[in-house]
Amino acid sequence: MPHQIITDLAKRYTTKHYDPTKRISQEDLDVIYEALRLSPSSINSQPWKFIVIESDEAKQRMHDSFANKFQFNQKHAKAASHIILFAHKTHYTREDFAKVVDKGIQDGRTQAENREQAFGSFAFAEMNTDKNGDTSHWTKAQTYIALGNLMHTLARLGIDSTPLEGVDHELLSEIFKDELEGYRCDVGLAMGYHHKNEDYNAALPKSRLALENVVTVI
Repeated sequence: MPHQIITDLAKRYTTKHYDPTKRISQEDLDVIYEALRLSPSSINSQPWKFIVIESDEAKQRMHDSFANKFQFNQKHAKAASHIILFAHKTHYTREDFAKVVDKGIQDGRTQAENREQAFGSFAFAEMNTDKNGDTSHWTKAQTYIALGNLMHTLARLGIDSTPLEGVDHELLSEIFKDELEGYRCDVGLAMGYHHKNEDYNAALPKSRLALENVVTVI
């Protein structure tokens, strides 16, 4: 199918080995960060924090987070150009949503006199809050929207990526305690450029189920 979106998605794959000598340019990083910021979320809640692992010190901390499990992903901690931790707020409150509402007023999306009315959609967040104020099953889902958005952005930029569901959220919460306060990370994304000699997955043909097996038009 001759369309740039399809070309991008057909080329992208899950990178298995990164070339540690290649780094993502600052110009591309600026696009990546803005793409993350523009990601959609339920009721525009934006219940997330994106922590970028860039420095050698941060990469060592990320490497250490695989001490107990998911060691198959440990190699990416230092070899990938960058890793992004997709963290979600575990107890999303009306006060958190107020920041969204007030930013909407500032941006001209909502009229100041309609501020209280704008909280109507927060009822959906309340529907996804348990008796202890935990919203994590809902806020976690929002991070996957941002993850998918970024993976497509990277494909457009010609940057390789590896989604990392194999992360130890408990150890991450200890090692990145200051950065993750009030948030929990269950998924990350390694980014960079594959190693031409070691990344076996780069040369394999893409394999997906047939269209008629996954799309039903009614």
